[in-house]
Amino acid sequence: MTLAGWALIALFVAVMVGLAKPVGLWLFALYEGRRTPLHAVLGPVERGFYKLSGIDPDAEQSWRRYAVHMLVFQLVTALLTYVILRAQGWLPLNQRGLPGVGADGAMNTAISFVTNTNWQWYTGESTLSNLAQMLALTIHNFLSAATGIAIAFALFRGFARREAKGVGNFWADMTRVTLYVLVPACIVYALYLVFSGVPQTFAASIDATTLEGAKQTIALGPVASQEAIKMLGTNGGGFFNANSAHPFENPGALTNFVQMVSIFALGVGLTYTFGKAVKDTRQGWAILTAMMILFVAGTAVAYWQEVAGNPALHHLGLAGANMEGKEVRFGTAGSALFAAVTTAASCGAVNAMHDSMTALGGLIPLFNMQLGEVVVGGVGAGIYGFLLFAILAVFVAGLMVGRTPEYVGKKIEAREVKFAVLAIAVLPLSILGFTALASVLPDGLAGTLNKGPHGFSEILYAFSSATANNGSAFAGLSAGTPFYNGLLAVAMWVGRFFVIVPVLAIAGSLAAKRHTPAGAGSFPTTGGLWISLLVGIILILGGLTFLPSLALGPIADHVAMVHGQLF
Repeated sequence: MTLAGWALIALFVAVMVGLAKPVGLWLFALYEGRRTPLHAVLGPVERGFYKLSGIDPDAEQSWRRYAVHMLVFQLVTALLTYVILRAQGWLPLNQRGLPGVGADGAMNTAISFVTNTNWQWYTGESTLSNLAQMLALTIHNFLSAATGIAIAFALFRGFARREAKGVGNFWADMTRVTLYVLVPACIVYALYLVFSGVPQTFAASIDATTLEGAKQTIALGPVASQEAIKMLGTNGGGFFNANSAHPFENPGALTNFVQMVSIFALGVGLTYTFGKAVKDTRQGWAILTAMMILFVAGTAVAYWQEVAGNPALHHLGLAGANMEGKEVRFGTAGSALFAAVTTAASCGAVNAMHDSMTALGGLIPLFNMQLGEVVVGGVGAGIYGFLLFAILAVFVAGLMVGRTPEYVGKKIEAREVKFAVLAIAVLPLSILGFTALASVLPDGLAGTLNKGPHGFSEILYAFSSATANNGSAFAGLSAGTPFYNGLLAVAMWVGRFFVIVPVLAIAGSLAAKRHTPAGAGSFPTTGGLWISLLVGIILILGGLTFLPSLALGPIADHVAMVHGQLF
């Protein structure tokens, strides 16, 4: 490990803490429905959308109505994407003459992008046309990200409102986030990427001559526009198969740092937005502190392991950092940090191949996802997932002090705890259940590249990634089969919407309650004790649930590696 590597990690954390307040204040203005400087330009667009669609943005929706409108919208857009992918061969902007995508692949991709997972079983540059990349995928990158933030806003209102029946308006929340945050930020971001060397063109490819004199055809397309929302919206789906390891997606060290910052930016901002919503910004800072503790700890382990390398190679006189599957442009520190960032958030973009990481180095991205990606997490999804753990933590604290649990002025009772447990239980049920099936069925075992514990890790990683709506992979798994396309699609849908609906139910239940001022017996939820309890609850639940599967996968893989056992 080097001083420069630790300095990179420290600088990243400092930038994130610095961005929390300004980003949070901008999101808080939209949460409250207040005007921003962009309303002068985009206000007419917003009002025009409401008028054309017959939507009253001021009409409050109950949590059930909010959920129904959200689910119907997701279904309709998923079907639209499926049709576009199937009909790709007959549609324009298909200069390479690519055929339509098969039924199981189109279904998997449609669900992948509507759930903000962006899992890709295909090679982007040789499977999808420019039109499909823009119309079927990039649009979802905006809409799925906006949906996540809208759900977070609804939950914030549940904590902030008193004896209310509504949790907001889904259409207004989603429209405002898209118009006043995602679109303008991505326009600026895309222009920066173009300036940095990322292509933005309708051209299909260009012929180049290599240093050896050979001819090479290099794919092109509208990359910068997709790259911007891919990162800012924690989507992660790459225009190219190599994702952010490709120089046309991530040209250098500066763009690599900017991409990591953009992955976390909205997530850390939402912690401050929550504090503003409940009129106590200390609550937001406490959540962000707990997130950063978990993030730094995970990053340190990944960096340490990747620098240590493989002991089996040391015996051969090849001691040194593990650079297999990594871009020399970014090195070990930049790759380990990126892996921790992209899996702590539900982004899934990669600048190195996670399958090539050391056993314990690869355990960190895997465990980040199995925790529900609440360490900053996806835009919106991270904060509402974290608040589920906060509800459980305050319930445990209430039992310790012998009082009804309270959090930010709301009593946490049986209904909220049941819904929180239901939402949290979705991840282990889906991850472990589907992993067990794939680990014993012939179609599942046929997809692994490696034998032994690493092969099991490939399967476990795939279903952890799908259920957590991350989208990254241990790329040794051949997942583009009807078996995996179907099963992973179910995992993605369950991991997204079987969590969102209980979250909205909690929002509706809390909004209807009175405000309860903190008393002498209330458990404080802003200090070091509360932060420690939050971190402990998250680690204990994750550890107890997933430790057996991790022992069979990356931990067994590490023990075998140390003892020189090969498979």
